[in-house]
Amino acid sequence: MALSNTLQTPSAGFNFDNVARNAALEGLLGGGQTPKPLKTGTTIAGVVFKDGVVLGADTRATSSEVVADKMCAKIHYIAPNIYCCGAGTAADTEKTTDLLSSNLTIFSLNSGRNPRVIMAVNILQDMLYRYHGQIGASLILGGVDCTGNHLYTVGPYGSVNQVPYLAMGSGDLAALGILEDAFKLDLEKEEAKELVRAAIQAGIMNDLGSGHNIDICVITRQGVDYIRPYQESEYKDTRKTKYKYRLGTTAVLTEKVVPLKLEVVEETVRRMDTT
Repeated sequence: MALSNTLQTPSAGFNFDNVARNAALEGLLGGGQTPKPLKTGTTIAGVVFKDGVVLGADTRATSSEVVADKMCAKIHYIAPNIYCCGAGTAADTEKTTDLLSSNLTIFSLNSGRNPRVIMAVNILQDMLYRYHGQIGASLILGGVDCTGNHLYTVGPYGSVNQVPYLAMGSGDLAALGILEDAFKLDLEKEEAKELVRAAIQAGIMNDLGSGHNIDICVITRQGVDYIRPYQESEYKDTRKTKYKYRLGTTAVLTEKVVPLKLEVVEETVRRMDTT
């Protein structure tokens, strides 16, 4: 029996087909609460200045109300002239940027030149649009190429915007307030670095999902200056006691040692070709 390939036009407006399913799932839980998505927290920002691009990010990784990592690197290497800040699900941002970096590395090996920023943006856009938002990656892509200095934002659904300054993440409202107040065209390098630092600091102070240190990445035609950390957190704590336990504190109830018997089935020796 042949399968039908007839395409059906989706109905206009909102779709509430899952309402009945969700009601049935709530009944199966016996009056308990339905699972809730974990909230992610991040503040990332970018600014175009006279000679290049400055990217910045905080270093706190959260899993709902739990701080999972205090030194998370959110500025990812893409190419020698392109870096990317990621907000959203940490695994999604890292895997997405790794795949992009691998593709652009193959291009550079074949062509012998650095990729253009718009090429990286197009690859990201196609990749994220293909999954219709199931990849939780909100990205700020910055770089310098033969056409100038560029700063792009790529949303989880594949939307793309080119802007002179931008902030994303849960602390983006506070960061955008700083950027909109102090940004101007043709900023100097140190002015751009201080502006990005102040924007990330505003996000840290006004968002519980953002915190700890601030990383800065400066991209110019002369190279990349990745400063980690650019500013360390002023809120530090010391452990009150030493968490060391004497040998034998935890009793060993049973112990079993199983020796491994290995047998060499086949052995071959190959000479390395050094020509």
